[in-house]
Amino acid sequence: MTDDTRISLLIVDDHPVVRDGLRGMFESAPGFTVLGEAVNGAEAVERAAVLDPDVILMDLRMPGGGGVDAIAELTRRRSRARVLVLTTYDTDSDTLPAIEAGATGYLLKDAPRDDLFTAARAAAEGRTVLSPAVASRLVSAVRAPASAESLSAREREVLALVAKGTSNRGIARELFISEATVKTHLTHVYGKLGAKDRAAAVATAYERGILG
Repeated sequence: MTDDTRISLLIVDDHPVVRDGLRGMFESAPGFTVLGEAVNGAEAVERAAVLDPDVILMDLRMPGGGGVDAIAELTRRRSRARVLVLTTYDTDSDTLPAIEAGATGYLLKDAPRDDLFTAARAAAEGRTVLSPAVASRLVSAVRAPASAESLSAREREVLALVAKGTSNRGIARELFISEATVKTHLTHVYGKLGAKDRAAAVATAYERGILG
């Protein structure tokens, strides 16, 4: 197999041991080339622009820039790289925003190595790949009727701060996320509560016992 037919990777994780492990694993497998590493989402966006990888293995929660914001920025820049999320988190507040931001796949770090190789190849081809747990959550989210009970933990946190009169910028600082992510969460809250704005969402939340 020539270098031209190899799948090139960028590994993004804030833990050196994880990055070393992934690098060693993929470099020992036929058909892969690791172009570089990044310690957070912000660095990943910049390194992707320089290295132009086929696939980015992206963690989600990292100091200095999370994965969801990085995925959204890569999508905005029309990066050709496919993002395969590789994380320990499979909650609604992690999976849905990542996929909505443009991730091609979503796997958990306890996935078998052969599953990782298969997922990376699928991602490089533009095919969606999801861990069974994440796939189940997405199906449930699609099938479940919009209701107060369907609010994720993160959406409840955002709503509670809105009720305190906190601005989007203030919420972003408080929760260590971007303002764009705050707006995404609020859009989901409005839809689930049938509210048209912040005031209506807070009022509905108090009426249904979600707040207070």
